[in-house]
Amino acid sequence: MIQTRTAATFSPPVMEARRWLDGVDFPPERPLINVSQAAPVDLPPLPMREAMADAALNTAQAHLYGPVLGNDDLRLEVAARTARLYGGSVVRDQVAITSGCNQAFNAAMMALTGEGDEVILPTPWYFNHKMWLDMSGVHAVPLPAGADLLPDPEQAAALITPRTRAITLVSPNNPAGVEYPAELIRAFADLARQHGIALIVDETYRDFHSISGPAHDLFTDPDWDETLIQLYSFSKAYRLTGHRVGAMLASPARLAEVEKFLDTVTICPNQIGQIAALWGMQNLDQWLAGERDEILSRRAAIESGFPRLAELGWTLRGVGAYFAYVAHPFDLPSDKVAQQMVAAAGVLALPGTMFMPKDDPAGARHLRIAFANVDSAGIGTLFDRLAGLRL
Repeated sequence: MIQTRTAATFSPPVMEARRWLDGVDFPPERPLINVSQAAPVDLPPLPMREAMADAALNTAQAHLYGPVLGNDDLRLEVAARTARLYGGSVVRDQVAITSGCNQAFNAAMMALTGEGDEVILPTPWYFNHKMWLDMSGVHAVPLPAGADLLPDPEQAAALITPRTRAITLVSPNNPAGVEYPAELIRAFADLARQHGIALIVDETYRDFHSISGPAHDLFTDPDWDETLIQLYSFSKAYRLTGHRVGAMLASPARLAEVEKFLDTVTICPNQIGQIAALWGMQNLDQWLAGERDEILSRRAAIESGFPRLAELGWTLRGVGAYFAYVAHPFDLPSDKVAQQMVAAAGVLALPGTMFMPKDDPAGARHLRIAFANVDSAGIGTLFDRLAGLRL
């Protein structure tokens, strides 16, 4: 029997979790609290939507094919902003615009790997990274994080083989929320450089990092693009999830390979999405700072309110950006806990089993809580329900 590419991996976790809602009624006095997906549901700010509408009405290019690697004005803006944020030198030819950050990762893998190659992913991992590697015939090598949910470069070194092509880091982390210290990211970069492999740093949630300065100094290396591939998403910063706009920063040689893949998939990124991303970068810094403050206040609400759950046996393993990663106290695996929580508590969250290898028992103990759409008061209500949960 032929094994297809898609059959090599699991069903999309968020879609699977949504099916748990089928047939469950949520009374008005206890509406569903959905903490399953890390995507803002609020609309982009009105001035941005007006700029998008104006482009749709009056800019012919908004409806046409554009350059495969993205529009020049947006690539230039990303390069300039990256240089300002991190220091060092970044130019347009080191920037590609993609149809979301997931596509940036997929494109990077297509440019880096062949059948049977290996990529090291710290666990708990972002499930879409694992899914793409499965479908690409690439082996995802799990690197278990420590008690602090930070990966260890020395352990990673022991996993490198002649087939290893890259190490992937996500910081702030999805699903754990933890922020990787700059010195840890530097250690991984040094390790990757030593072995001649790529270091992919997915910084989808960088705009909600708790530190205000650069998260690392890798761009200050004159030859940073020999090792580093940075991924970024405009979706979270500007609420553009439906417009699919992301970015990849890498060497021009690697982007030439990436261009081959992108040309056969989407041909070019969404034009109105690119126009919105550029407008946001040029006009919404103050607004974005307010969004960051709000997310940090929700993080503080998680931390300050968690002791009441800790008294009941819950453990807060990590928190940051949009996420809290928690260990539950029940004598059930987390996939069963998550499913039963829907009816028992009116809460939809993702189980740790969706972020771990099947044979890793740590997945059964954990849940991911994505609080992008739950304010501080809602977090209090969430904790009320979890405190009353009996399974």
